[in-house]
Amino acid sequence: MDDYQYFIDQVKQKTAIDLSYYKEAQMKRRLTSLRDKRGFANFEEYYKAMTQEQELFEEFLQRMTINVSEFFRNPQRWTVLEKKIIPRLLKNQSSIKMWSAACSTGEEPYSLVILLNQFLTYKQIDLLATDLDQSILDRAINGFYPERALKEVENKKLQTYFEKQDLGYSVNDEVKKPIRFGRHNLLHDKFETGFDLIVCRNVMIYFTEDAKDKLYQKFADALKPGGVLFVGSTEQIFNAQRYGLETEDTFFYKKME
Repeated sequence: MDDYQYFIDQVKQKTAIDLSYYKEAQMKRRLTSLRDKRGFANFEEYYKAMTQEQELFEEFLQRMTINVSEFFRNPQRWTVLEKKIIPRLLKNQSSIKMWSAACSTGEEPYSLVILLNQFLTYKQIDLLATDLDQSILDRAINGFYPERALKEVENKKLQTYFEKQDLGYSVNDEVKKPIRFGRHNLLHDKFETGFDLIVCRNVMIYFTEDAKDKLYQKFADALKPGGVLFVGSTEQIFNAQRYGLETEDTFFYKKME
C-alpha cells in the first residue's frame, strides 16, 4: 500500500471522510503541498501528527474544503431564483424548507434568507445550512464579513439586513433566526427530506463521477415532488432524468411530480 493510500484509509476510519471520492490528482496535490509546508516527509508522519494536534487536523479539513464565497454569487442565477423558481414554489404554499449544502462561511444561506424575506416572514422560512468543517461553520454562525464579500448586495439590502462594523459588516440577528447550522458529511451522512429547494454549488466539481452520481440521487430523494436542486455554474447535470429530475432553467433541476 502506498503512503497516500494509507493516509486515505486512516482518515476514513477516523472521520468517515472518504478522500477516494475526490478527484485524486487535485486532492493529492493540495494535501502534499500542505504536508510539505508543515515539514513532514511522508503522509504517515503527517497523519500521526494530525491525530495528536487539533490545529493540524482543523487545517487539513479547511484545505480539503474549498471556501470561496460571496453574497449572491453569480447574480444572474439569483435573479432566476427570485423571478422564476421561488414564485412557482410558493404558488400553493406559504412556507418553504431549504438546504444550503456545503454552505462554507455562510454567505449562501444568508443570501437565501434575504431573498426569501421579500416573499415571506422569517417564521415562514426553514433553512438548513451544513458544512463538513466546524471551524468554517463557526464563522458562518458568527456572521461577520469583509466588504468585498458584499459587492453584489445592493445598498437598500445592506442597510436592512446588515450592521456596519469597523472592518466589515455583521448579519442582523433576525436574518440568522430561520437558519439551522450543522456539521454534515455529504458523502457519508443521511440526508433530511422534504426540501422545496436544495442549493449545492461549486462543490461537485471536486468529486469523482461515481460520487456525483450517488449525490445527485440522494439530493433528488431529499426533494419534495416539484422541489428544485440548484447547482454551480460548472456543474450542469446532463442526465438529469436518471435521477427523476428535469431542467427548469440553466443550473436549476426540478424533481418530477
